[in-house]
Amino acid sequence: MYSVLKTIREDLANAREHDPAARSDVENAIVYSGLHAIWTHRVCHWLWKRNIKGPARILAQLNRFFTGIEIHPGATIGRRFFIDHGMGIVIGETAEIGEGVMLYHGVTLGGQVLTQTKRHPTVGDNVTIGAGAKVLGPIVIGSGSAVGANAVVTKDVPQDHIATGIPAKNRPRRKDEKIKLVDPDYYEI
Repeated sequence: MYSVLKTIREDLANAREHDPAARSDVENAIVYSGLHAIWTHRVCHWLWKRNIKGPARILAQLNRFFTGIEIHPGATIGRRFFIDHGMGIVIGETAEIGEGVMLYHGVTLGGQVLTQTKRHPTVGDNVTIGAGAKVLGPIVIGSGSAVGANAVVTKDVPQDHIATGIPAKNRPRRKDEKIKLVDPDYYEI
């Protein structure tokens, strides 16, 4: 039980860090659909990993109905994941998301094939994906990278790069574009 409360407190601290509009933990816990979606996904994923797949899928669909965020129970998501204005987000079954990742509304982490293989993206740590971006296929978005709004990414993005455009083109981050890496001590509760 303690680890659940610790995780919730970490998520609330993460919301304050990523969203300047975040006012209080109580308000954020009540109104942030992104937090509701990830909390529900954790339950769904726990069920999925224990082969309780029917209830996991049903709960995931209820989550989608109430939040507008669709996360398949099979998706693997790391700590400090934040969804800002999450309506329309889709995260596929074989997607893997690292720690400290932030998604804006309308992002799709989708597949390109209909086979039972690894068909969704792997997103490294401390990645930001802009509104409306489509990241498709079993590609890798390297740690510390960013995907621009409305980009369509179908090829790997190296670490510390920015991908923009349709189709997305990669370029290294400039020094003035470096993101602040999250201080793990900040989250020690």
